[in-house]
Amino acid sequence: MEVNTTTTVPSGPPIVSTKNHTFIHHYHHLHSGKNYHGHAGHFPFKTILIIVTMVALIMLLFTIFMVVCLIRRQKSSSKNGIYKEDCESRVLHDTSSRHIASTILSFDSSPDVKGGCLYGGNLSRTPTTPKFKGVQVFTYRELEAATGGFNEANVIGNGGVNGLMYKGVLTDGTLAAIKLLHIEGKQAERGFKIEVDLLSQLRSPYLVELLGYCADQHHRLLIFEYMPNGTLQNHLHSTNDKTQPLDWWARMRIALDCARALEFLHEHAVSPVIHRDFKTYNVLLDQNFRAKVSDFGLAKMGSEKRNGQVSTRVLGTTGYLAPEYASTGKLTTKSDVYSYGVVLLELLTGRVPVDIKRPTGEHVLVSWALPRLTNREKVVEMVDPVLHGQYSKKALVQVAAIAAMCIQPEADYRPLMTDVVQSLIPLVRTQSLSSSLRFQKQIPIY
Repeated sequence: MEVNTTTTVPSGPPIVSTKNHTFIHHYHHLHSGKNYHGHAGHFPFKTILIIVTMVALIMLLFTIFMVVCLIRRQKSSSKNGIYKEDCESRVLHDTSSRHIASTILSFDSSPDVKGGCLYGGNLSRTPTTPKFKGVQVFTYRELEAATGGFNEANVIGNGGVNGLMYKGVLTDGTLAAIKLLHIEGKQAERGFKIEVDLLSQLRSPYLVELLGYCADQHHRLLIFEYMPNGTLQNHLHSTNDKTQPLDWWARMRIALDCARALEFLHEHAVSPVIHRDFKTYNVLLDQNFRAKVSDFGLAKMGSEKRNGQVSTRVLGTTGYLAPEYASTGKLTTKSDVYSYGVVLLELLTGRVPVDIKRPTGEHVLVSWALPRLTNREKVVEMVDPVLHGQYSKKALVQVAAIAAMCIQPEADYRPLMTDVVQSLIPLVRTQSLSSSLRFQKQIPIY
């Protein structure tokens, strides 16, 4: 059955109001045959062409934008020296492919050394500051060339029981102190890993900066910033006439620098760090005789609790060990305070911690000095003869009091390093001011 879809339109003119006349005029105009057929043939094709062109243009612009971003990121990474490359290839490649490491190695993970790299349980990268280039990984051949084949003429000191310290020049012209370790036993290997791990994390102007390390096959080397004036021990106790004696002002600055170094380790590190081998040999002096603490091979992470103890093997140097640590192996940050007190006594007296050549009763520096430190007349008699009386007696008495507190037999009676720093700052500041005034008086006025 067919359905008639034709609509019957009544004859005669349509009845419309004047208000709708315009609308009906446009209606007839749109439905006229000429206009209808024209739009049906061209409108869809032109629209599709325009849409496709715009989409293609947008995609092209987006692609260009992404390429520019990738190029900029690659340039930025190249400038910062951050390259992702396989760890083993760093040992096999030459200088041009060497990896500049700015990694933070987890201390608690006790990383193993394999194939020239340190593998820790928690490796992460941190942004480097402009002054800090990062801990660099060296090959043995590079360090061999830097020291002239580890020539004896470049030996600048004994690097401890495990090796020697050499003066060397790196490929970029940097003067460095290169410590060649003779790894024998697990303790020496552990000390190497601890030192790399800790100094990769710790940043302080009072700690010697670790420039790099080498773990190439069986070779173990540490590369430090070069300290031209050597060790504090050498300046206090050397019999070499060429060694420049330290005046009172230099000794006070060194005492403050060392106190700030230990304060940083105890109070400002993420977790407290106990040096465990603080002594004059591990205090190095720069060109201005400012002090920095070095050698963290025996360092230990301390307890987070106030005066918390850590049980460990007794390691360190005779004469510097706190009595409670030497007898029980109980280690705290106050153990470092005791060692600091011994160094302070050395600065005051010029004596070594243990000297069997001395008369009976004077063999051990602490035992001899402790009862004298509270007596002004005896303190003056204790002063290093090299100073020739050129010191402030008022400051001497105050420094003697600080030393007496630091070497107390009971750890609880020893001060925090923060307190020591605050006590020394006024003394050094006063000495600096008086030195400036004396200098000004010597300048003739025209």
